[in-house]
Amino acid sequence: MGRTFDSLDDEEFNRLFADFRYTAYRLEALQVYDVSYEKDEFVRFLGGEDRGVFPGIAGWIEQTVRPAAQAGKRMHRVHVVEEPLSDYVRFECAWSYEHTVPAGEDVRIIAVPQGVWPEGLPRFDYWLFDSCRLVTMHYEDDGAFSYAELVDDPERIVEANRLRDLAVARSVPYREFASRYDAGFRPTTG
Repeated sequence: MGRTFDSLDDEEFNRLFADFRYTAYRLEALQVYDVSYEKDEFVRFLGGEDRGVFPGIAGWIEQTVRPAAQAGKRMHRVHVVEEPLSDYVRFECAWSYEHTVPAGEDVRIIAVPQGVWPEGLPRFDYWLFDSCRLVTMHYEDDGAFSYAELVDDPERIVEANRLRDLAVARSVPYREFASRYDAGFRPTTG
């Protein structure tokens, strides 16, 4: 087991997002994440309120996504989402991706029917920096962050690259996926 991070606020973990040279890739597999910096906004979203200020995503955009894009670095992710969308995925799309994509993050989606999973793709999350630094993300069943692990096993790193390429090949750009939904990420008719 490599270095573990028990908090998303860990300084060394966050330095990975500043220090990567070319690419930062994320595979997201969960349908709900229980993240403390989103709790109030998620409640507001469920209540039908307007987005307004969202400090957690604003910080992510201003401190990570936009500086990376301006430096010519690529931040991209693929999220496997089950349809019908969970409330959390609807929230993530409407209040996060709708703002990170214009800031320079390449978000892609693999949409599958509920209970079906894309063959060959894992049901766990990870970050892959510059195709050579792998961080596996571990969550509880309710989506609460448990820990992240910096993996130093070359075989697992190579496999993460293969899985990234497979996920990207099977995904569609976020905007294409989003065009099927209204502003609250409910399916549009017709």
